[in-house]
Amino acid sequence: MELGISGKTALVWGGSRGLGKAAALQLTREGVQVYLLGRTEESLASAARDIGREAGVEPAFIVADMTREADRASVVASVAAPDILINNADGPVPGDFRSWRREDWLDALDAMMLGPIDMIRRVVDGMAEREFGRIINITSRSVKTPQLELGLSNGARSGLTGFVAGLARTVSHRNVTINNILPGVFDTDGQRRHVAEMARQSGRPFEEVWQARVANSTARRFGRAEEFGALAAFLCSQHAGYMTGQNLLIDGGSYPGTF
Repeated sequence: MELGISGKTALVWGGSRGLGKAAALQLTREGVQVYLLGRTEESLASAARDIGREAGVEPAFIVADMTREADRASVVASVAAPDILINNADGPVPGDFRSWRREDWLDALDAMMLGPIDMIRRVVDGMAEREFGRIINITSRSVKTPQLELGLSNGARSGLTGFVAGLARTVSHRNVTINNILPGVFDTDGQRRHVAEMARQSGRPFEEVWQARVANSTARRFGRAEEFGALAAFLCSQHAGYMTGQNLLIDGGSYPGTF
């Protein structure tokens, strides 16, 4: 399928690894000029080279921290008219809410709610004026199936989800869509970090916890990053203009509900 986005410009936060990198790779393959955004120059440069080898074109990259207002402003000043924005930030490791301080909550909000909302604020009106825009927030299945140990993520990402529900309906008539992708368990570095912390807290071996997560998945496997990238690219395409304000699970069917 021709997605009709060749020549568009995309900002991809967290584009140096995992699901962000997978989305960046697929968009690059579709002819999009991608800018990888992240905090570490070395990892961004490495990701750009990896994507270049697979897609034939290296994306650009900008060193920036989603939680810093000055960095967000600098990104938009450098890429003044993006057509696509993918907001993406690692969630905190599992923990006990009794030990979380005010600073922990504020850090989570900055990374997973306030930073993404500010990025949307900075680009959405320009998208509407140009009558094309695709905004995707990579959140988590925990928005629909909260886990107590992921409370920092549950709270911040749910706040972003509620905000998007209101805004998305106001710009769809200008061909601007805003959707959230809710991934389940994927075979990524972030998942390994999550499992390592679960193993540490439980005293169980890493491999035991890892395999238990596979067994608990209805698909009996982890998701593959390229599956996520394909979904993200479609939501950015010209064919997805009638889909907005949605929370799209990609979890192998693990969510137990009908709605």
